[in-house]
Amino acid sequence: MSRYLVAILIALIFAWYLSFSASRLDRLHHRVETSWEHLDALLQRRAALALEIAHQSDLDPALDLILTASAYESREAPMSDRNEAESLLSESLKVLRTSAQDGEISIKLSLLDRLVDITEKIKVSIAIHLEAVSAVENLRSKLIFKVFRLAGRAKLPYHYSFEDDQL
Repeated sequence: MSRYLVAILIALIFAWYLSFSASRLDRLHHRVETSWEHLDALLQRRAALALEIAHQSDLDPALDLILTASAYESREAPMSDRNEAESLLSESLKVLRTSAQDGEISIKLSLLDRLVDITEKIKVSIAIHLEAVSAVENLRSKLIFKVFRLAGRAKLPYHYSFEDDQL
């Protein structure tokens, strides 16, 4: 009788462990989703700021066109084309900041300060998002998660190449 009781106790502990592990993975998936939503909101704000700079500054017409086009592409791009659009906007903003620092163009100081501020926030948000993605990937790579399919039908988080850009 005591053997059956021990076996039932072990089975209950194992079931609790599986349930706890699945809940942990679910929380990590939620963390990835919320970190992506925050990052996406910051990227949208950056694109809006780029448009504001393009409209309120006396930029070279070529730089104005490139900045405007890359900002619109970044805001409107479907998720499948988001990598290229965000990278293009990052490169356009680098050229803009370099030109402003060299004194080639004049941009309102408040707009430049806001651009620097939003860029720093994006860097932090990318770091948080990548950490959340790697935590999910590490957890899902464990054998127990694969054998018991604790991730259910949840897709693996996607790593965007623009997250590696030097902003």
